[in-house]
Amino acid sequence: MTSKPKGMGLGIALGAALGAAFGVAAGHLAIWLAIGVAIGVAIGGSLRKKGTECSECADLHRQHETRNLRQQS
Repeated sequence: MTSKPKGMGLGIALGAALGAAFGVAAGHLAIWLAIGVAIGVAIGGSLRKKGTECSECADLHRQHETRNLRQQS
């Protein structure tokens, strides 16, 4: 089995923890928890790693893109 990226889960967990901390301090736990989870989703999405691409794969993708552009015209 391959290893799955854990960036989204980590972001949500961090956001929920920060939201809970601010919620307890401010006295509005539900609101801050929801805000923290939303921020965590944004953070998790930005933690996604972009894989390195070999030159053969890049050439193949370029060929597919140009073929699709020609078919649309």
